[in-house]
Amino acid sequence: MDTPLSVLLKDKGYKIETITPGISVYDCAVKLTQLKVGALLVIDGGKLAGIVSERDILRKIVALGEDAKKEIVNSIMTRELITVTPSTTVGEAMRIVTDKRIRHLPVLESGKLVGIISIGDLTRWAMLLQEQQISSLTNYIQGERSG
Repeated sequence: MDTPLSVLLKDKGYKIETITPGISVYDCAVKLTQLKVGALLVIDGGKLAGIVSERDILRKIVALGEDAKKEIVNSIMTRELITVTPSTTVGEAMRIVTDKRIRHLPVLESGKLVGIISIGDLTRWAMLLQEQQISSLTNYIQGERSG
């Protein structure tokens, strides 16, 4: 769990899907569906302005009976972002998403957006690490028996 997020980003890729704040919530939902992602980062004037997730759309549009074609992303996006850096460890990131009850963490390096890590990325990494540890222990135990 001491692995820095830079390793995860290198493994998953640095592709960042974004939208602008003036796009309709409907078009945002379509893009989320097409990309099969749970959130999009909102970029305004080349800068990270917020994040919009499926949950935002459900809570702020669908549950309130609002028209997704008339509302824009700017009206529902989360502006107060919790971010991490490439040197943040997987363990630290897992604690953040658990404690803050969020699913996506923008990754900034020197104030510049370099990636996004999801709770799914963190879970996959933890599972991979456990599988490697189990395999290593199994090999060690089997080696003791044959020696």
